[in-house]
Amino acid sequence: MPRRARPTVVHTIVLRELEVARVVDVTPGMRRVTLTGDQLGSFTASDGTAFPEFASEGFDDNVRLIFPYPGESEPVLPVYKDGKYRWPADPPALWRVYTVRRYDAQARELDIDFAKHGVGVATTWAYRANPGDRLHVGGPSVSTRRPEGYDWHLVVGDDTAVPAIDRLLGELPDDAQAEVYIEVAEESHRIDFPQRPGVEVTWVVRNGLAAGSEPLLLRAVREGGRREGAMFAWLAGEQSVVRDLRRYLIEERGVDKSDIDFTGYWRRAEVVALDEDPSMPDPERNDEAFDRFHEMSELLPPLAIRAAANLGIADCISRGVRTVPALARHTGANERSLAKFLRYLKAIELLEQEGDEYKLSETGEFLTSESVLDHLVSGGVDFRMSQAFFGLEAAVRHDHPVLESVTGQDWDALRSDATFEHKRLESKSRFAQVLAEPLAKSPVLGGVGKVVVHAPGAVVHADYLTAGHPEATVTVVALPTAADWFRRDIPISIADATRRERIRIAEQSVFEKTEPADAVLIIDTLGQYRDAEAKLILQRAAASLAPGGRVLLVEDTFDPAELDEHDAELDILRLTLHGSGYRTEDELQAVIAGAGLKVTATSLVGWGNTLRVLAP
Repeated sequence: MPRRARPTVVHTIVLRELEVARVVDVTPGMRRVTLTGDQLGSFTASDGTAFPEFASEGFDDNVRLIFPYPGESEPVLPVYKDGKYRWPADPPALWRVYTVRRYDAQARELDIDFAKHGVGVATTWAYRANPGDRLHVGGPSVSTRRPEGYDWHLVVGDDTAVPAIDRLLGELPDDAQAEVYIEVAEESHRIDFPQRPGVEVTWVVRNGLAAGSEPLLLRAVREGGRREGAMFAWLAGEQSVVRDLRRYLIEERGVDKSDIDFTGYWRRAEVVALDEDPSMPDPERNDEAFDRFHEMSELLPPLAIRAAANLGIADCISRGVRTVPALARHTGANERSLAKFLRYLKAIELLEQEGDEYKLSETGEFLTSESVLDHLVSGGVDFRMSQAFFGLEAAVRHDHPVLESVTGQDWDALRSDATFEHKRLESKSRFAQVLAEPLAKSPVLGGVGKVVVHAPGAVVHADYLTAGHPEATVTVVALPTAADWFRRDIPISIADATRRERIRIAEQSVFEKTEPADAVLIIDTLGQYRDAEAKLILQRAAASLAPGGRVLLVEDTFDPAELDEHDAELDILRLTLHGSGYRTEDELQAVIAGAGLKVTATSLVGWGNTLRVLAP
C-alpha cells in the first residue's frame, strides 16, 4: 500500500527562456552552469497567461532542458494551449532531465550541475556554454520534500546523483543520521561536503572502469555499516545499478518498498557520434531504447516479450543466471525449447550472447522494470485490462464491451477480484497526489464542510482535504472490494489520528445517493461508463447535495484535432472494457447537459486538469 513518506507539492508546469550567467568547474568531472532571467520570476506570456515564479522545494527536483538539434540554432519547443503544453511529435523536442542544484529567488539564479559523462547532448552543450547563451527550461512540475518520520537515511548514487546528494546534505538538520555512498570516476571528482557528526560519506572511485559496468556501489553498501531504527533509502544513478541496489535492500535486508525512493538517471548504451562532430550524438542513428521496444508490435514480438516476462527470463539473467541449462532449471522450461526461444530473443535484440551465456541488451533491460512488467505479466493490472483488446473487432462491430467474451469476466467481476482491485487502487493512489494537493487548495473548496469523494485515489484526496480544511469531513464512496483496500490504506497513509477520524468509508455504488454534502467530488470516474450511466451518476451526485452544495467534476477530455497515439489507445481501451470511450469536451458537455446540469465555473488545477463546478 502507498505510504507517502515524502510530502509532495505540485507546481504549475512552466517553460522559461533563460540565459547563461556564468560557468564554473566544480571538479574536473562536474561543470556548474548558472542560469538567470526575468522569467525565473512571475511573468505574463504573449497570450495573457500569467505564470508563477520558479519554485523548487525538493532536493532532487528536476527540470527539462530543451536543446537545438545539431546544426540548428533554435530548439523545437512545445506549444501552450488551453492550459497545457503540447509537445511536437515530428520532429520531437530534444530535451534532457537535470536536477536543480540551487535556486536563489532573490538573485534570480538557477544552478544546474552537469557530470562530464561521455558523449551527450546536454554534456556537450554545458562544456561549450558561454555567458549570454540561451536555454529553455521546463519545470519542476513536482517538488518532493525530505522524508519525515525516519531515524536515518541511506543515500546512494553515482556521478549524476552528486547534485541532488549535495543539496540534500546541505538541507538535512544538524542532528540528522545518514550513510552516504557516492561513486565517481576518479579521486579528483570528490566534493568536500560540510562535516556532520551523524553523517558518514563513503566515496567509491572507479579508477578507469566504465561507469555502470561494475556493481561497485552495491558492494560498498553490502560492506557498509547499518544503523538502528527506521531507514529511508534514496537511490539514483545508472538504471541497472539502481535496480540491483533496490532489489538487495528489499530481498536481503527486508526494507519495505515504500521506504525506498529510486530513480534510474541514465542507462548504459552505445552512442553513435556525428561524423562531423565526435562530441555530439547523431539523432538519426541513435534510436532511443524505449522507442525500439515500443515498435516491437506485430504478433510474434509482443507475444515473445510477454512469454519472456512470464517465464522471468530477464529477472534470472539480471541475477547472473545466464546459460541455457541454468535458465531452464530456474524458469521450469524445457531446455531444448528454451534454447530456441532464447535464440529468437537474441534475434529481436532483447538479448545478447557471449559464448554460452546470455545477457540483457539495452532494450531487454526494460523487462526488469516493474512498471513495464505490469503490462506484460499475466497478473499485472494493465495486462488484465488490455486483454479486452483481443475482442476489438467485436467491440467495433457491435458497440459493446468485450472483456467478458475474452476472459469470462466483465469489468464489474474483475473489480470484485481483490488481487486486481487492490493493485489497481494502489497504482492510482501512487499518482493521485499530483492532483490532490492543488485541488485541495482550490478556492472552490473554500469553507467546505462535508465532502463526498468518488475517485480511485480517494484516500489521497481525503488526506489533502482534511489537512487543508480543518473543519471538513470526508466520505469515500466505494464498492466492498475497494472499500476494504481504502480502510487498510487510511492508517498507513494518514499519520494524524484526528484527521483519520474525519474520514469514513461508505460501501455503496456511484449510482446511489449519499448523505447530504456540501461538495460531491467526482474524479476520473465517468470514463468507465457509457453516456446514460454517466448521466445517472451526475444526477445522483446532484441529488446528494445539501442546500448551497456543488458537484465538482474532474474528468479529462481530448481534442480530436490534436489526437496522439496514447489518447487513441485510451479511447479503444475504454471502448473494449466498458463500451464507453475517451470523451471529447463536446461529448462530456452533452453528458452534463443530459443530466440536467450546467457548468457554472471552470478552473485549471494541477497539470492542466479542468475542475468543473456543476449546478442544476
